[in-house]
Amino acid sequence: MAKKQEAEKELIAKSAELEETTRVTEKENIESEADSLSIEEIKSKTLVTPTGDFDWDADDKGFGNYSQEERAKLEQMYAGTFNQINKGEIISGTVVNINSKDVVLNVGFKSDGMVSLSEFRDTPDLKVGDKVDVFVESQEDLNGQLVLSRKRAKTQKSWELINEALENDIIINGYVKSRTKGGLIVDIMGVEAFLPGSQIDIKPIRDYDIYVGKTMEFKVVKINHEFKNVVVSHKVLIEDDLENQKTEIVAKLEKGQVLEGTVKNITDFGVFIDLGGVDGLLHITDISWGRIEHPKEVLTLDQKINVVVLDFDDEKKRIALGLKQLTSHPWESLDTNIAVGSKVKGKIVTVADYGAFLEITPGVEGLIHVSEMSWSQNLRNPQEFLKVGDEVEAQVLTLDRDERKMSLGIKQLTPDPWKDIAAKYTVGSQHKAVVKNMTNFGVFVEIEEGIDGLIHISDLSWSKKVNHPNEFTKIGEELDVVVLELDEENRKLSLGHKQLEENPWETFETIFTLDSIHEGTVLKVTEKGAIVALPYGVEGFAPSKHTVKEDGKVLKAEETADFKIIEFNKESKRIVVSHSRIWEEAKNEARNEERAQKQKDVKATTSAVKKVKDSVEKSTLGDLDVLAQLKEQMEGAENKAAKKSAAKKTEEGAE
Repeated sequence: MAKKQEAEKELIAKSAELEETTRVTEKENIESEADSLSIEEIKSKTLVTPTGDFDWDADDKGFGNYSQEERAKLEQMYAGTFNQINKGEIISGTVVNINSKDVVLNVGFKSDGMVSLSEFRDTPDLKVGDKVDVFVESQEDLNGQLVLSRKRAKTQKSWELINEALENDIIINGYVKSRTKGGLIVDIMGVEAFLPGSQIDIKPIRDYDIYVGKTMEFKVVKINHEFKNVVVSHKVLIEDDLENQKTEIVAKLEKGQVLEGTVKNITDFGVFIDLGGVDGLLHITDISWGRIEHPKEVLTLDQKINVVVLDFDDEKKRIALGLKQLTSHPWESLDTNIAVGSKVKGKIVTVADYGAFLEITPGVEGLIHVSEMSWSQNLRNPQEFLKVGDEVEAQVLTLDRDERKMSLGIKQLTPDPWKDIAAKYTVGSQHKAVVKNMTNFGVFVEIEEGIDGLIHISDLSWSKKVNHPNEFTKIGEELDVVVLELDEENRKLSLGHKQLEENPWETFETIFTLDSIHEGTVLKVTEKGAIVALPYGVEGFAPSKHTVKEDGKVLKAEETADFKIIEFNKESKRIVVSHSRIWEEAKNEARNEERAQKQKDVKATTSAVKKVKDSVEKSTLGDLDVLAQLKEQMEGAENKAAKKSAAKKTEEGAE
């Protein structure tokens, strides 16, 4: 190709050189001839004198010896030898030559086009004379060569066919080239398309490699024109066929019909069975008469089984299947010797809040209610007593073969501890018990297995005020108790702990008398006041206003001080104390003593003045002046004492 272009260039250069030489020669001849001729002679030789008017339309009327019709015919034949070629269109060309690198095509243009031989690798039998479609990339390149491409022609035609397949829902063929992440790459007439793994088949595909190298049918499901991406699906073709099969199969279904199917998928709630084009659901509860935790315990993938049609929906194409229904119910073959009072053995299969289910044989279960597990009234959670998988023995309490129901009991296998309990736990008898549970109102204890009792919160302590039982004891701790009340019919036992000691409040009444003062320690400070620990383990309450100290501060926790008893109630076991009352009363007493002393001083002064007055009346006139002066001094002293007393009262009132 390059040599040919170089030869053409050399030929063009030589032609141009020849034309230039000829033009120079003609010019030189004309100039030499002009030098030897006159102007008139030159005119006579170069100009033709017209014989008539010049016909400017002579060219349009015809030329030469051709008629108008012949000329039109020749022009039409000449125009047919060239094609109008536009950039970007697909045209047809004929192979005129094939060399080691290129294929030369005649496309009816002023020049032939060349296409690289590598673009014809898919047509090894290509020969001269074959017709080929090509894409016009350019009418001429820098060398004036027509630029064509067979690859782009194939790609563009492929895109047109792919778009048509999407618009008209046409099935197309494609070659699976390779595997990629999440699917396969498919070659559709030179265009690469993506086949997602979910669109290969209706069933999950575990190995994509088995499809590589195969030619398959597809439907175009999506085209991204901006990025030239194509997504195809093989699954939709299968679904269309299956939909027709499903309609046909469902139309023939009947309840109770037994079909053969293949386990297609296993989930937590059941198994999907392929019935040959249509799927049915085998729910976990319809797999076995016995309880199973997961379908995998009974079935495996691709296993062929017989199932019975339980129900189906023509519109939604839903089919409910059963496996256990192919065998008789275990209740029908239950041992006839089992009756109320019989002992049975089995395995715990379920534990709930209200009880546990005991499986005697697969499909036959009985309920052990939580109240039938133990004689103890303290048992509230069955999981504390039983767990799944335990093998236990129980007694049949109720049995209904028609309803297929059975209730069982475990505690009935042991003696009832409440039988003849009145003789063993008489009122006033003392026992040891273990704390099992606590509530806001008391403590539940167990004296022996099956014998529970309640210690009310008010029966825990004589001296301490218990707000919650956990302040006094804890679960698992052993307590000494005394029987306060026994209700054999309702199986209730009231117990007490404080009753083991004499009531100390009889003694406390003589110790904590009103206005008596005792040393105490603040245990706890609340919004309303403080809890104070008094001698002998007694607690008192000091209201907030009675916790103020003489310096104005308030007593704090763990602070020790003196407290005065201001209230004592033996029935409600209540002692109210005050710290403020002590120093307030001491201050008031000091004030009263001072006031009494002042009154005493005033009386003494008044008595002295009276004596002076009496003596003045008996004195002489000469002594009157002296006495008058003395009187003035005494009256001044009295007034001064009165003013001082008034000032003192004002100061005390301010305090």
